[in-house]
Amino acid sequence: MTAAENVCYTLINVTSDSEPPSEVSLKTDLEKGEIKAKTEALKKVIIMILNGEKLPGLLMTIIRFVLPLQDHTIKKLLLVFWEIVPKTTPDGKLLQEMILVCDAYRKDLQHPNEFIRGSTLRFLCKLKEPELLEPLMPAIRACLEHRHSYVRRNAVLAIYTIYRNFENLIPDAPELIHDFLVNEKDASCKRNAFMMLIHADQDRALDYLSTCIDQVHTFGDILQLVIVELIYKVCHANPSERARFIRCIYNLLQSSSPAVKYEAAGTLVTLSSAPTAIKAAAQCYIDLIIKESDNNVKLIVLDRLIELKEHPTHERVLQDLVMDILRVLSTPDLEVRKKTLQLALDLVSSRNVEELVIVLKKEVIKTNNVSEHEDTDKYRQLLVRTLHSCSVRFPDMAANVIPVLMEFLSDTNEAAAADVLEFVREAIQRFDSLRPLVIEKMLEVFHAIRTVKIYRGALWILGEYCSTKEDIQSVMTEVRRSLGEIPIVENEIKKETGEVKAEDEVSAAPAQKLVTEMGTYVTQSALSSSRPSKKEEDRPPLRSFLMDGDFYVAASLATTLTKVALRYVEIVPDKKRQNSFVAEAMLIMVTVLHLGKSSLPKKPITDDDVDRISLCLKVLSECSPLMNDIFNKECRKSLSHMLTVRLEEEKLSQKKESEKRNVTVQPDDPISFMQLTAKNEMTSKEDQFQLSLLAAMGNTQRKEAADPLASKLNKVTQLTGFSDPVYAEAYVHVNQYDIVLDVLVVNQTSDTLQNCTLELATLGDLKLVEKPSPLTLAPHDFANIKANVKVASTENGIIFGNIVYDVSGAASDRNCVVLSDIHIDIMDYIQPASCTDAEFRQMWAEFEWENKVTVNTNIIDLNDYLQHILKSTNMKCLTPEKALSGFCGFMAANLYARSIFGEDALANVSIEKPIHLGPEAPVTGHIRIRAKSQGMALSLGDKINLSQKKANV
Repeated sequence: MTAAENVCYTLINVTSDSEPPSEVSLKTDLEKGEIKAKTEALKKVIIMILNGEKLPGLLMTIIRFVLPLQDHTIKKLLLVFWEIVPKTTPDGKLLQEMILVCDAYRKDLQHPNEFIRGSTLRFLCKLKEPELLEPLMPAIRACLEHRHSYVRRNAVLAIYTIYRNFENLIPDAPELIHDFLVNEKDASCKRNAFMMLIHADQDRALDYLSTCIDQVHTFGDILQLVIVELIYKVCHANPSERARFIRCIYNLLQSSSPAVKYEAAGTLVTLSSAPTAIKAAAQCYIDLIIKESDNNVKLIVLDRLIELKEHPTHERVLQDLVMDILRVLSTPDLEVRKKTLQLALDLVSSRNVEELVIVLKKEVIKTNNVSEHEDTDKYRQLLVRTLHSCSVRFPDMAANVIPVLMEFLSDTNEAAAADVLEFVREAIQRFDSLRPLVIEKMLEVFHAIRTVKIYRGALWILGEYCSTKEDIQSVMTEVRRSLGEIPIVENEIKKETGEVKAEDEVSAAPAQKLVTEMGTYVTQSALSSSRPSKKEEDRPPLRSFLMDGDFYVAASLATTLTKVALRYVEIVPDKKRQNSFVAEAMLIMVTVLHLGKSSLPKKPITDDDVDRISLCLKVLSECSPLMNDIFNKECRKSLSHMLTVRLEEEKLSQKKESEKRNVTVQPDDPISFMQLTAKNEMTSKEDQFQLSLLAAMGNTQRKEAADPLASKLNKVTQLTGFSDPVYAEAYVHVNQYDIVLDVLVVNQTSDTLQNCTLELATLGDLKLVEKPSPLTLAPHDFANIKANVKVASTENGIIFGNIVYDVSGAASDRNCVVLSDIHIDIMDYIQPASCTDAEFRQMWAEFEWENKVTVNTNIIDLNDYLQHILKSTNMKCLTPEKALSGFCGFMAANLYARSIFGEDALANVSIEKPIHLGPEAPVTGHIRIRAKSQGMALSLGDKINLSQKKANV
């Protein structure tokens, strides 16, 4: 193990601009100074030793003049000093002076002050010299019986460390600690003692636990956590012991400590797969989510529940707990609610769908009463989508859901209303029995719809599915009500002239003179001042859309009127009524056309909308059977086909998901024996406590590539040349939110290099956490320096710097070796993700940074190029496979990914195969990338540019 990897007990901050003091001045301060001067001098000595200075001449000075002092600060600093100071001669023998130090610490272990005793015992845990520890053993044993718990618990730790490192110094430690544990009352002391027995003598730990297993629920939480760990380890190593301890784990699920409950539930799941055990653990997780206020805790525990669900046998148990899981929706955090709804939807079955729908309906109604907030709108959207999925999977539920959701068509939040509309459209097409109900509710809320997109969708549904004479007449009534008095142009002009007359009367009053800031006079007439208030009059919704210049809704209206008019002609035999209805429909279209061509709307009508309305007028004037078929049958067939394709895709994705989860064992699969399993193959048998500790320390062992050597060596960057006096190379280890640079520094000269310092700087959204400490390198020696870099966002970062050092004995200035740049790859932070088409379009419109990359590749197949881009950018293709299959010379696909920081990245690939250049011509086209931040868009573009060309294998 290198010096850099040794366990660090104390971190000391060194100010970089301070001038290193001389040994003579330090000696004077330590000998003759006041307490404050001695404290400062001792701090400087510690910093100098940490920087590689030896200072052997000060050792005796400190023993003579500083060690006898009773000041607590100095005693604390001395503990740090004795930890870092070299205690042996070059040939490995203990320094004679250390005997005096040992005697001083024996006295401190008998000191009346418990703080001095306790901190000395903590220091002894760090000593690695048995010669120093041996004379102190009787005093350490005596501390086990001290009146204060701080001393006793540190004495246990000291005994445990000494027993682990030098068992011969205290061979009876387990027996001694077991006796101590039986008589001890303090929770922290018991916890330390029990922890020692777990690692030193597991049988004694089990004996103790057996004697007090019924009182475990009365222990403190720190001791309970250690007991959970012991039970997990024992049952893991010896499964026959499960029956003995599983009742104890059940009891710990009722602990008052959330940490104990969480660990106990996790342990119970690994020990038993019985339905009662799974149910108890899941119930415990749900209680934790509800009671804990921290959203991060809620998300972590929710992930545990989702992991439980992944196991086929556990899924059935969790289905009975769906109603309990839905209690989590009381949390205001959107991410928690999203995960909860997804989990509930995965667990829904015919047994619990009715209850689930009732709860979701209540939640939807609640969102209507809450004051408008961005998250409220998004939550309502989530609820609508969940209800939509439930109704598609369980058609019987649709009749209960639709009336509640239809109320939200008049919602000001267009996204939630659009989801409701999509759901209603699918329901009315799939379930014939619900059509009368949907039409009735749609006509009720039609006049209240305030957004143009929803209005268009509602018009389409009414036009497509109104089949009775009464419904068709109701639609016409609602359209007339929404349009106001017609002809629109004449009516609007009358209003305008009416306003002018009214204003003429008002303008008889004297005009008001105003003075501007410049000192000039302006005249404001009563006419201009009264006009805005009249302009804000309440127009019917459809008329207000048209006056705002949105004539796309007029084209939709024309199509709807054509459909209902053609259907009315079929249903009603009376020619007079037929003509009257068709004439009314044509009148509405003509008046809209007239309005579009006039100067009244804010924007004139577009040519496309004019063509559409003119076509509808022509169809109605002719009423041919062919047009009747196209308008009233073919449109519905297209919708039916689209819904069928979507349903097939959903079923296919669900099938793939279930295939992933179902673990199939082939007849010729090897049988894995636990005793013969390689260390890296022990998946289910891994020690969860050890894994969680490694994860916390950032030492998670990722699954490396097929060639283990290649994967690590790929991340080694050479920083200096082989002919430089100092050779350096760095292994870049990327964790989730930070990067660890493990830099190997080799002294290639025959001189001792002092104050050898790695100086780093960063470019991009990277931040250096701490400055690496200077070190001294002997001739041809090497050392490892570790540097931590925090990452704040997804963009390409560069780490650059140099190594500076002094040559021992040389009078020249500091030497400097400039390092090569280290480029941090954006791909370590990007993960494939999925979103709906509507969300993609919304983000595409919102994101302001776009990077257009021209395709420049040697790949000749469109699909191969797309797959290559997906592989090299970690993005997911949102365009379904069916849309990409076949060959037509061009391809368009949408890609999406999300970074670990929650940033979204969108890409649109538009490529074609230039057939006129022959079959071997490479793919051409563009890739447009959009992101919220400039860094993300540029970095992703750079990545695509670098990896476009496929390397020849």
